[in-house]
Amino acid sequence: MGKRDEQRKRKEEKQKAAQHREQTKNLMVKIGLFVVAPVLGLLVLYTLLSQGPTYSPVEIVDSDHVRGNSGNPVSIVVYADFQCPACATEHQNMTQVWPEIRDKAHLVFRHFPITTAHPHSWTASLYAEAAGKQGRFWEMHDFLFATQTIWSVLPDAEDEFDAYALELNLDLQQLHSDIESEEVVAKVRNDQRGGNAAGVRGTPAVFINGRQVARPTRERIREVVEEEFSTIAGD
Repeated sequence: MGKRDEQRKRKEEKQKAAQHREQTKNLMVKIGLFVVAPVLGLLVLYTLLSQGPTYSPVEIVDSDHVRGNSGNPVSIVVYADFQCPACATEHQNMTQVWPEIRDKAHLVFRHFPITTAHPHSWTASLYAEAAGKQGRFWEMHDFLFATQTIWSVLPDAEDEFDAYALELNLDLQQLHSDIESEEVVAKVRNDQRGGNAAGVRGTPAVFINGRQVARPTRERIREVVEEEFSTIAGD
């Protein structure tokens, strides 16, 4: 076989290989269209249908965690991230001012973990929510904020969270089971979705009777609560 024949043969082989690759590519596209795409569509549909309801900052529902008398006329709704330092500061402010406003207001906590900045925040929310299944949400809430500087720097915080649960005399086996439950996961996810819908873009986000309060210092919280209470009392 001469050189020309060899070149022609190699050229033909390359053309056949290219045609084969093109046919394979087309086949994969068809498989994607007729098999993968419907499956993905079903997954998206399932996700959308499985999402629970969300609530605005002026709505208080049975699934909310409420501190204080829910019959008090002023509603404070806080969207917060347990690993957020500013949220820990807001928690301190709220704790300090609470004795002064507790007869006028009630406090609602909603989860808003920002996992891109705070990798333990989602897990912390799950622990708090699961503790709530044993009637100890607010105790775990306070514990997590009080110890934030300890667990936030750990590579893995779950053992630390378990220790807090034991301090609160929680059933650890039940706690872990609840953490993995769809109900607990959905509560955290839906709180976050509701916050997004309400315009929350960062934490802490504090709403008093539906009105977002910028720079929620102790003095500012007290001032807005007094304003709202006076307005309602005047009516």
